[in-house]
Amino acid sequence: MKFKRTIMEPVSIAFLSVITCCFGAIILLLIISTSEGEKSTEDPADPRIAAISKLQRQLFKLQNSSAVLLQVVQKRSSEIDQLLLKSKSIKQKLTAAKSEKNRILTEEKLNAVLSGELQIAHQTLTAEMRRLYQKIDQKKTNLVGGIPIDSEYIIFVIDTSGSMFRYAWPKVIAQISDTLRVYPKVKGIQILNDMGAYMFPSYREKWIPDSPDRRDAISERLRTWNAFSNSSPAEGITEAIRSFNSLGKKISVYVYGDEFTGESIRKVVDYVSEINHKDNMGDPLVRIHAIGFPVQFAQPPALQHTGVRFAALMRELTRKNGGTFVGLNSFR
Repeated sequence: MKFKRTIMEPVSIAFLSVITCCFGAIILLLIISTSEGEKSTEDPADPRIAAISKLQRQLFKLQNSSAVLLQVVQKRSSEIDQLLLKSKSIKQKLTAAKSEKNRILTEEKLNAVLSGELQIAHQTLTAEMRRLYQKIDQKKTNLVGGIPIDSEYIIFVIDTSGSMFRYAWPKVIAQISDTLRVYPKVKGIQILNDMGAYMFPSYREKWIPDSPDRRDAISERLRTWNAFSNSSPAEGITEAIRSFNSLGKKISVYVYGDEFTGESIRKVVDYVSEINHKDNMGDPLVRIHAIGFPVQFAQPPALQHTGVRFAALMRELTRKNGGTFVGLNSFR
């Protein structure tokens, strides 16, 4: 039996055209539907939109102004830092200038004391001292600064403070030895420190007899004598005057020191004038001489005031009490 083969006809072009048109129509509908669905949520008639826009413009303007002001502040801050540095430099220069001014004033004051105020007075010799003076070689007399020999009794008031004992003690011993040499023979000797302490307590308020052995003992004791001191000769001077002033005796006090730390120069001068009585001729019973050691002037100018005060005190005391003040140019 024979079968009859059926032949399939190909899809026609008309069918494809229909299908394509359908797809195109669907896509067009989707596009139209999507564009209509997106609607603006803002209402053009809302009055706040204009205000918001204005505020935004103001914000942008303020931001620009803030940036400009920040640059100005940074510039001014830099200028202030420079001015502060200049001010600090000026203050340092001003401080240095003031320090230099004070140094110059101190030096001028010291020079006035050393060159203008330390004057050597002259004394009148008694008949007996003139006779003794003729026997002394003039060269030996000059060893004690030119102070003439005019006393029968001598008292040494010596500053035993640390500054004197550490730096000037050999010079002190040499000066006292020179003073004793120009007095070949006296009726009495006494030695106190600036506080009024006696070198030989057994001779308190009594004269030490003069003899070669006693002078040797004095020189030997001086090498190690370091009694307590407050660096003020006032106590020793007043003790010497109160204990030994006597009418009819030629007495001289020799003060050896480098500084005065007391309260008042005027009080010391007035008190000494009160207790140092006058003789019938109006002269003080006790003459006061002084030898100044420039120990303090080796210190910085700010620490020299006690040395200047000692010079001022001794100048006034020696002037009022018939004595001589000699300022040494070296303490060694």
